[in-house]
Amino acid sequence: MIISTISQGLLWAVLGLGIYMTFRILNFPDMTIEGSFPLGGAVAVTLMTQGVHPLLGTLMAILAGCLAGLVTGLLYTKGKIPTLLAGILVMTSCHSIILMVMGRANLGLLDAITLPDLLPLDNSFNLLVLGLIFNFLVILGLIYFFYTRLGQAYIATGDNRDMARSFGIDTDKMEVMGLVVSNGIVALAGALISQQDGYADVSKGVGVIVIGLASIIIGEVVLSANLTLLERLISLVVGSIGYQALIWLVVALGFNTNYLKLFSALVLAICLMIPELKKKFLKGVSLSR
Repeated sequence: MIISTISQGLLWAVLGLGIYMTFRILNFPDMTIEGSFPLGGAVAVTLMTQGVHPLLGTLMAILAGCLAGLVTGLLYTKGKIPTLLAGILVMTSCHSIILMVMGRANLGLLDAITLPDLLPLDNSFNLLVLGLIFNFLVILGLIYFFYTRLGQAYIATGDNRDMARSFGIDTDKMEVMGLVVSNGIVALAGALISQQDGYADVSKGVGVIVIGLASIIIGEVVLSANLTLLERLISLVVGSIGYQALIWLVVALGFNTNYLKLFSALVLAICLMIPELKKKFLKGVSLSR
């Protein structure tokens, strides 16, 4: 169970890394991810059932997610549609696109070869290694990107859009790029989770934004707030594993699994309130002295 929990946490951490690109860097509440996540799984599973190599199928899933992010970015920057509404429009559209891709509401992998099958270990260890590999690649790619001039312009856009524009940064282009990369990573997570579960489903994206945000917030709450960028990304992975451990504990205690979404929302709400509660507690302690 420990290996399984860590494996689950690592695979879901990829989702958190994708959300971090928009939620934490751009301060952009992107609802597109609830469409790009199942879209990535649908594209990957459909291609694999047709005999396509799982690595190519996963790459095509990433491309599908990037296209979803591109549409959201264009609706927001060029169409001047509010952020939430642009994401919701694309998320809703993805539902129909997934049905077009799979031809049905859900599709199983059956005897198709998946990425875990390419590794020579037992299934649980294959998933663990797969999670480590993709987390390493995504974190390495993000760190490299953030320390380039383009990445610094992207961070500046998130810090202060007006000031970034005054320095000659094309903020619209930065936001579109962020949405493309973010949803590509989210679609990668969808492809990996679908390969782990053995099927893709049109409703798989419901509530995934809560899971991703919980990973980010738990990591930030558990570890110190004064972290480097690399440490923040690693803390996200730790938070994702911690979240999956909490889910396992709830299941082990015999709670009804139908209420896991409610539990996820409660965990996220509590974690979001912890910093404010800390401030009030410290303020009360200082006043008492």
